[in-house]
Amino acid sequence: MTTVENEKPQYKYIGADRKRVEDPRLLVGRGGYIADLKLPGLLHAAILRSPVPHATIRSIDATEALKLPGVVAVVTGEDCKAHMNPCMNFGPSSIPQFPLAVDKVRYVGEAVAAVIAESRYIAEDAVELLEVEFDDLPAVTNPVAAMEPGAALLHEGHGSNIGYERTFEFGEVAEAFSGADLVVEDTLHWGRSAGMPMETSGAVARPGLNGVLEIFCNSLNFSYFSFLIAGALKLPSNRLTMNPVPAGGSFGSKFTAHKVPTLAGFLALRTGRPVSYVEDRLDHLMNSDHHASDRYYDAKMGFTSEGIITGLDVDVVDDYGAYMQFGVGTHGNAFSQIVGPYGFRNVKYHLRAVLTNKCQQGAYRGFGSEVHNWVLERLIDKAAAELGLAPEEIRRRNFIQNDQFPYKIPGGNVYDSGNYPAVLDKALGMIDLEHWRKEQKRLREEEGRYIGIGLATTQERSVFSATEFWALNDNPDFPLTSSPESATVTIDPTGQFQLLLHCQSMWGNSPETVGTTVLAEEFGIEPETVNVSYADTARALPGTGPGGSRYTVMLAGAVRGASRKLQRKLVDIAAHTLEVAPEDLELVDARVQVTGAPEKSLSLAELASTAYFFALNMPPGMESGLEESFTYDHPYTTLPAADRSDLGVFYPIMGHACHIAVMEVDPDTGRTSFLDYVAVHDAGTMVNPKSLGGHVTGGAAQGLGSTLYEELAYDDEGQFKSSTFLDYLVPTANEVPPFRLGHVETPSPFTEYGIKGGGEGGRMVTPSVVSAAIDDALREYGMRVRELPVKPADIVATVQASIARG
Repeated sequence: MTTVENEKPQYKYIGADRKRVEDPRLLVGRGGYIADLKLPGLLHAAILRSPVPHATIRSIDATEALKLPGVVAVVTGEDCKAHMNPCMNFGPSSIPQFPLAVDKVRYVGEAVAAVIAESRYIAEDAVELLEVEFDDLPAVTNPVAAMEPGAALLHEGHGSNIGYERTFEFGEVAEAFSGADLVVEDTLHWGRSAGMPMETSGAVARPGLNGVLEIFCNSLNFSYFSFLIAGALKLPSNRLTMNPVPAGGSFGSKFTAHKVPTLAGFLALRTGRPVSYVEDRLDHLMNSDHHASDRYYDAKMGFTSEGIITGLDVDVVDDYGAYMQFGVGTHGNAFSQIVGPYGFRNVKYHLRAVLTNKCQQGAYRGFGSEVHNWVLERLIDKAAAELGLAPEEIRRRNFIQNDQFPYKIPGGNVYDSGNYPAVLDKALGMIDLEHWRKEQKRLREEEGRYIGIGLATTQERSVFSATEFWALNDNPDFPLTSSPESATVTIDPTGQFQLLLHCQSMWGNSPETVGTTVLAEEFGIEPETVNVSYADTARALPGTGPGGSRYTVMLAGAVRGASRKLQRKLVDIAAHTLEVAPEDLELVDARVQVTGAPEKSLSLAELASTAYFFALNMPPGMESGLEESFTYDHPYTTLPAADRSDLGVFYPIMGHACHIAVMEVDPDTGRTSFLDYVAVHDAGTMVNPKSLGGHVTGGAAQGLGSTLYEELAYDDEGQFKSSTFLDYLVPTANEVPPFRLGHVETPSPFTEYGIKGGGEGGRMVTPSVVSAAIDDALREYGMRVRELPVKPADIVATVQASIARG
């Protein structure tokens, strides 16, 4: 059960706790997901995946597979190489990737060949008949070992297993540590996990007349990059139309899931028939579009004797797997909030992105900033313990203060607004920390039970700027600066509203609820009366789609912009009809009225009727109809400096959160359980507390999974060990505690209505707070969480080692 404490809403509809308008069709099973799509003559694909981590492909014999009745074709990487370009890639061009492996395989699970058949069952059976000869190569799974001379080389054309290396330094780092009274250091490892949506990535491609290819897929934001998929398929961009299909969950895993639609499109072009390819769960676990961060840190932080942070020095080795499709964007996210909510000025960050024989890496809720936050909070907790300060006190002493906003952090990003002490105070007020500290002592002394209290804070950056993708590179191949979003609002002749969205956004951020709420706020109509639809890429205006907690802010800006254009037209028509000046009119509750004289007014239906059917009753020269579009560009972004001494403003909309958890830990079994958990978030002006609460709850549950359960594991030989949900443990309702939620609102000065993003905050802080609580529970045993996920066996081993030492 979730308890929500929120501030009184400022607006009539924005801030009101309303049911999502998306839910009715989803609850009755009419979501229309990709696997539901059936087309006449549809073929199905199944994939043969590599059983070995690193090998050259000597031969692929499809003779027996092609004999199986119903098999239409077998396609290999050589076919891809001959007939298409490499897939889209934001990493080094010297590390190309095709949807099927060319020449050699680089990790267990990499796609080797595709069978296309009349049914998925036949295709799967035919995959078993393919005969592939591999010549094994040495595999490297440890990123540190991968950097050593003589290590097996993944990409000969790149010439090294280091995909990216650079040291960034801001401020006076050496002085910050030489003058510190205390320096805490730690070696930390954030293990590999990933988003696990209910429906995996999938696409259905259909060749049409005149060389047109149509692709239906549940990848996100493809209106932003559909031309890149067309380029990979060697199609003119105006010959490819991509149609949005409900995502079925993403959490980053489908952010740019491009290989599945690219492969489905390629197979359709090769066969000349519609082809469906939907990952099964094994496909998704071992070779989803990407796994998430897998990082090794040597980190240290300097402090004064009063607990004031003087500087941060981070050396991170990031295991990127076999490809770098996203460049080092996840570290750009870390840079956006490099100091967390704290006001220190000196930062050094040495990054090495390393290639290994594992699945490639990409987005997952938090997009890498959650990892950096865990490192920050781990160091601060260690310093607090050594300085004898309470966790809340050391944080309070270092917070950026309210009168410092907008606040420019080292590196150049700007935080828009915040009230971090208020968030901390609200969380403390909700949980009664004094009571739990007394209980901690009593339970230990009277019942031999070990409970711990964890407290952690986090920033939650939102609304990425496109400069993020290349700001860490001196010479980017593709220096994007635009990341807009568009909306089209139509009022029909009877005064009813249509809202057209211009990207694939049918996922957890409730875009239809957001869009209809904004329309309701602007026109005084009921949100549920608005009909929402989605444009395909042939008709879409500029859009970037969801990701980086941007969509609520950007969609609200786009809908409000289109609304304001329509309002001006409505007022002009009313002014002409009522024979008053436009400045004497106002729009109130779906009517345009004379200010202060509501009896002299016209309804939206009356004005819409005039706009469509009575041109002679409108102002001279005005066009008939009521439809307006608006493209909302990023509200505040700047370019990086040429020498990257300043990375520019690229994530200025900054939320904040504080979580406090009370946990019990059994030192004999390592079992953990929650006694209480509060989560207070500041996402600026809330659009809908119910949907924001869902974001926080879901994100925190996923953070809990990354902390205690979920691990995409490989053994030393590169074999994948997490190929089922029996091996990859996703927390269920039995493991997720009842979060008690609270909210503080500090509106952004840069966005419409002051909205900030809130989609990732839950996962940003849960790993830190749970790690701290486990440490606190078993402090007498020297417990220190340094690696995630922390498993029961790790906890027991620490306790047993402590007992053995006496």
